[in-house]
Amino acid sequence: MSTTLSTTLSTALETTLKTARAVPVLMYHHVSPAPGAVTVSPVHFADQMAMLAREGYTTLGARAFSEYLAGQPVPARSVVLTFDDGYLDNWIHAHPVLAEHGFTALGFLVTGWVNSGPVRPNAVDSASSLNLLGHSEAKAAIEAGESDRAILRWSEIDAMRQAGTFEFHSHTHTHTRWDRVSVNSAANPATKRANLRNDLLQARAALTEHLGSVSDHLCWPQGYFDTDYVEEAHAAGFRHLYTVEPGTNRRHGNPARILRLDVRDKPGTWLKSRLWVHSRPLLSGLYLKIK
Repeated sequence: MSTTLSTTLSTALETTLKTARAVPVLMYHHVSPAPGAVTVSPVHFADQMAMLAREGYTTLGARAFSEYLAGQPVPARSVVLTFDDGYLDNWIHAHPVLAEHGFTALGFLVTGWVNSGPVRPNAVDSASSLNLLGHSEAKAAIEAGESDRAILRWSEIDAMRQAGTFEFHSHTHTHTRWDRVSVNSAANPATKRANLRNDLLQARAALTEHLGSVSDHLCWPQGYFDTDYVEEAHAAGFRHLYTVEPGTNRRHGNPARILRLDVRDKPGTWLKSRLWVHSRPLLSGLYLKIK
């Protein structure tokens, strides 16, 4: 074997070993001591992030992840952290931990739930005076028009963006399942589509007003989508669509159907084993089939 060919093959192998074969996208909602569904305790979240740092993981932002889906290589141990709904506890408990490790997460905001007001203290300052709501209580507060008790304020969102711990994207304006509430949506899909279109455009307008711009990343409320939803999202300028379907994401993958892994309230060792599986696309697929 010639020296040139040997060097070329060695370089190719080294590049392959350093390039992710798949990128898991992790789905969080709450990081809180308040018990409830879709909640990871601060202790377990800190342990999970410490594991990622210790194992040399890179957290990808939206741009790097979209480039990966388009075919660009990323580091072998790459992961995307996502947080749905924009809960206050993301500022209080998740933000300080992400800042400690230099990690970045994608926050999906329901813009109609976000209020104005001064920045509230987080765990680095003193969170003892803040009464965080569990998931059921948070939903009830939002439905009662008291979303400020459960959801981030624009000032806190700005602080997180400035710190580089979070970038924010759309989760619609109202978090409504229009396929369920639109009158006779099955018989009159135009009504469903019109309501969804308005919801998406309101979210774009709010994000543009408060953040200065809006990306083409959108997370589906409750994970639901159908052909109407996808077509309206594309028409509104959204190209990267996040589902709650389990799985991992490969290079040249479908940006309109991004798979995510629900993170449980378990220690870092649990997450480490899941990432080992889902960083390997074939093994990930087999695991999900037999799970």
